Amino acid sequence: MRAIIVLDLGFGDAGKGLVTDFLVRRCGVRLVVRYSGGAQAGHNVVAPDGRHHTFSQFGAGTLVPGVRTFLSKHVVVHPTALLVEEATLNSIGVTDAFERINVSEQALVVTPYHQAAARLRELARGIARHGSCGVGVGETVNHAITKPDESIRAGDLRNRSVLRRKLERIREREHSQVIELVRVLAASGQAKAEMVAFERSDTSGRWIALATQIAGLVRDDSSWATTATAHSTVVFEGAQGVLLDEKFGFHPYTTWSCCTNAPALEMLTQAAPGAELLQIGVLRAYAVRHGPGPFPTEAMELAGVPFDHNKTNVWQGAVRRGWFDAVLARYALDIAGSVDTLAITHLDWLPKLKEWTHCTAYDPGVPLRPSFADSLERQAELGELLASTRPVLSRCPATEESVLDRIESLVSKPVMIGSRGPSAPQVFIRPDAGFGLRL
Repeated sequence: MRAIIVLDLGFGDAGKGLVTDFLVRRCGVRLVVRYSGGAQAGHNVVAPDGRHHTFSQFGAGTLVPGVRTFLSKHVVVHPTALLVEEATLNSIGVTDAFERINVSEQALVVTPYHQAAARLRELARGIARHGSCGVGVGETVNHAITKPDESIRAGDLRNRSVLRRKLERIREREHSQVIELVRVLAASGQAKAEMVAFERSDTSGRWIALATQIAGLVRDDSSWATTATAHSTVVFEGAQGVLLDEKFGFHPYTTWSCCTNAPALEMLTQAAPGAELLQIGVLRAYAVRHGPGPFPTEAMELAGVPFDHNKTNVWQGAVRRGWFDAVLARYALDIAGSVDTLAITHLDWLPKLKEWTHCTAYDPGVPLRPSFADSLERQAELGELLASTRPVLSRCPATEESVLDRIESLVSKPVMIGSRGPSAPQVFIRPDAGFGLRL
């Protein structure tokens, strides 16, 4: 068995979906394992025939016939959103999506009360929003940490009596915690809309009727190992980005999830300790961030280049762009610790430039080391330092090879993969990528 881990080394939106789809097609992969995140993911794939889908919970290889998805115990599952995504896939010709996906019985489940509470908390922050995706993943994880006996896991979808009992406890707890927020936000139309989940007497019943439709997809957590080792190559698809990680990101602009490769490595250790392993870190040829938070290289002159499938939304806000940041890339690589090679996406924007601008250092410097982000206070301190520092910029010719060679030099990692567009045929392996790595 060979395992390929796809890991975003930025703030997300680097192109994990594209890289996953490319690997599935090139390597004949038939199993994609989602090893982190949840329904807040937005992994865009454009098939060679032009069909486009933004993958949220299904693996980004699903447009290829026969490719299966496994949602691991590290994924926070949103059942009703999964139903919507299946219907969307069906509308573009993927008629067997539910026949090709399984869910770990240990995966946490988002309820309508978690989602509503999360949105109300974000509304109450006003201009100090954290950049929530509005899906309820963070609220679900926090609830599971503080009240583990109340948390709903995918296995509970097979038992309606247990499900109803837990759901009622969640409703009572979440409602009691947000009621004061609602008083503060009384004039907000958005707040009133979110409170409907708590006020309607049929919310629980309607949600249970929908959520239990995916109960047949749930599998014993240990069964995935048998499934995985039956495949010659498995792709582990990460979510979000290392710079948003709950332990190493910049609080409070982080996620309630491990965004590093650690969950995938844990799963491999348990299921296939002898597997051949290739770890690919994904970066854009420029920096990108969706929503608020420190962004040292943000550059307004990049606001319209290039085209993105990810758009401004009411919860995250705008997609922001900046110059390639080698300092943050090195920090992300330090966090991951074992990335073998890089995939650089969005190289198709280089012809628009005469020179490629990139950040090599900060003035003043910032102590970006994984050991420094050992608490929420330290994470927040790093974020404040990033927000006040100035990038030291350098330039080189905006040719593909010049840029890829410079990235290798800046971060001391080989670049094996590049993309000149949003579809697998526009992804390439560098012909001189003689790094002992094969695809």
